[in-house]
Amino acid sequence: MKVTLIDRQPASVAYFRHLGPYGEPIARFWQETYVPWAVMNKLGADHARYGISHDDPSITAPEQCRYDACAEVLPDFMATGGALMKTIPSGKYAVLRFKGTVEQVGEAWAALLRDWLPSSGLQLDGRPCFEYYPKGAACDGKTGEFECEICIPVIPL
Repeated sequence: MKVTLIDRQPASVAYFRHLGPYGEPIARFWQETYVPWAVMNKLGADHARYGISHDDPSITAPEQCRYDACAEVLPDFMATGGALMKTIPSGKYAVLRFKGTVEQVGEAWAALLRDWLPSSGLQLDGRPCFEYYPKGAACDGKTGEFECEICIPVIPL
């Protein structure tokens, strides 16, 4: 597993919150809620996106899992259509590049947190974990395969 450590700058994002199971329902949420809003606000593939998972689905009931679909915007962006604003904090993050499907991304998350983190000399801190979709990140509508960077906030043990 190739994990890199990076220092991220803070990012202003406009977001929509999904409450419910992770996996396929989130893919539908992006398509049905986020994409129409993003198109209307001219926030297409040339804008970085984030998917923030707030809960561990192995200990949180599926119907209570929180997930934010986010678009990186300028700090003075005026959120419309029910979107909210927040800042993703700066700091050191461990990053695992991922390419695969919705069905495979959960195992990539588990491998990073279960296998890599315990032997890294680092620990999670209170900042959110997220998937980062850089400008122009690939997503194949036919196969469901997508690319992202899985980012976990880390500090020394």
